[in-house]
Amino acid sequence: MIELAGIVILGIIAQWVAWRLKLPAILPLILIGLLVGPVSTLFTLDGSKLIEPIWNGKKGLFPGEGLYYFVSLAISIILFEGGLTLKRSEVSNVGPVITKLITVGSVVTFFGAGLAAHYIFGITWQMSFLFSSLIIVTGPTVITPILRNIPLKKDVSAVLKWEGILIDPIGALVAVLVFEFISVGEGEAYTMTALVEFGKILLFGFTFGFTFAHGLAFAIKKSLIPHYLLNVVSLSVVLLVFVESDIFAHESGLLAVVVMGMVLGNMNLPNIKELLYFKESLSVLLISILFILLSANINMSDLELIYNWNTAILFLIVVFLIRPLGVFLSASGSNLKFNEKLFIGWVGPRGIVAAGIASLFGSKLMLRGEVDAEYITPLVFMIVLGTVLLNATTARLFSRAVGVFLTKSEGIVIIGASKVSRLIGHYLKKNGRHVVLIDNNETNINKAKKIGLEAFTANIYSDSLTDNIELNDVGFLMALTGNSDINKFAIKKFEKQFGENGSFRLVDTDEMGDPDNNPKEGLFSHTDDFIKLMEAARRYPAIHEIPINGQEHYLNLIEITKADKDIIPIFLKTSDGDLKIISSHSDQLKDVKKGSRLVYLGKMFDIDDAALKAQVDQK
Repeated sequence: MIELAGIVILGIIAQWVAWRLKLPAILPLILIGLLVGPVSTLFTLDGSKLIEPIWNGKKGLFPGEGLYYFVSLAISIILFEGGLTLKRSEVSNVGPVITKLITVGSVVTFFGAGLAAHYIFGITWQMSFLFSSLIIVTGPTVITPILRNIPLKKDVSAVLKWEGILIDPIGALVAVLVFEFISVGEGEAYTMTALVEFGKILLFGFTFGFTFAHGLAFAIKKSLIPHYLLNVVSLSVVLLVFVESDIFAHESGLLAVVVMGMVLGNMNLPNIKELLYFKESLSVLLISILFILLSANINMSDLELIYNWNTAILFLIVVFLIRPLGVFLSASGSNLKFNEKLFIGWVGPRGIVAAGIASLFGSKLMLRGEVDAEYITPLVFMIVLGTVLLNATTARLFSRAVGVFLTKSEGIVIIGASKVSRLIGHYLKKNGRHVVLIDNNETNINKAKKIGLEAFTANIYSDSLTDNIELNDVGFLMALTGNSDINKFAIKKFEKQFGENGSFRLVDTDEMGDPDNNPKEGLFSHTDDFIKLMEAARRYPAIHEIPINGQEHYLNLIEITKADKDIIPIFLKTSDGDLKIISSHSDQLKDVKKGSRLVYLGKMFDIDDAALKAQVDQK
């Protein structure tokens, strides 16, 4: 009881420490696991571990292969949650690169690391290639925390995120094939067995994942599952898919749950966000428990086995030669720049799947008496711990060094997806700005998506927005909801995260029309609130531009908009195409140059207006 409670408590403490230090949680988790596992044998009175994951006749948490069954089920939940976050819209520009990374990149890692392990450590070819198959994977549990704190171009973040999730079942599949090779033996028997197993894994993995995803989606849409049971029913379906698929084709369960998650994540399902929040919380708990258990399961003899210079040489070859080579071959001919390829080649931390399957296969092969099987678990853990430590401490510095760090984030996040927000978002996208609309109203989000805007359903009172790596390039925040309390809260909570270059909100009814009560973060005009914007957008649903002669002309145009409720100034577009958000302190925008354009919502300016005509005639 004490051991089980201690694992949970230590795991959550490690997660908190990782959050405070902005590190992947895997790093403190592995260190804690090693401390209460193999390292603790150095100072306990009887030389036993403080936490013994497998029953050894005297103490232990899991009997027989119980630990590995638990690991397998936990990994299936983690991969399903990762699959839910994969959206087709994220990879429109970099889809071919991701495809090559999980194919060409995997081949490079498999053969490169296999050759290196064989010639550096002198271990058998079978164990060398089992090791290389296990380190093919990167993993979302370690990629996401690293990228979350680095403002990057969206395409770079998307490549690393998708690779981390999609390559997990690929690496697991390759590892299974190598394991079958070792189990069956070489020659014709292996060739036929491998082909049959490969086909079965693909067939049942895709079939079960696709079928059960649509079955669960049907049940959700038809309200066949009560709301209070939605999360636990979804969890049970994930476990059912994993186990059933695994029964028909050994190790196909990982592929099945990823496919299931991807299919569900790209459907228009009610309550999908609640399901994702639940799975995220569960994944955090499972990851915390898993890494401590797996690290504690390592023995001091395993660590002593790799405590030499050969380990350092192998690590350097994997990180500085094999990973960059795989990335550059995969990204050849793509739109990615050289420095972006360099950064992707640098960031390749290994995660939970590598560690979990290494522990499983390594122990099984050792029990069978396979030569050099004792190297598998410690070598893989060395790569996991080393790559996480390296990337967590250097990724931000390296991104600055190679020039992929966005010193000025130009993306814009709009809170609220009403008609006004959609009109503004569409204009911004046409002018080359990355814009994201956020709303908890599914209808508004769907309307935004239909016109090609990036939008997703979210509750701004939750912490999920700060975890979204696709918003790393956002530097402007515009709160455009009809609720003034939500607008004010959005500014207060997210101005440091998303509004480093500017945070704005609509003025409310009490502030409107009172220059002395005009908030510093007020947006567009102190004479127009949400109701006025919506009325103008209803009558004149369009955004226009008008040339500006200079500062005085700009100020005259602003005065005209204050007198006309159907014309609302939004942006100032400079001669070089840069867009400046107009605040409610619109007269404080200085040094407006000739050749700029006023961007406004509503009806078109009447060129016959005397005040306007006088300015236009000065051209």
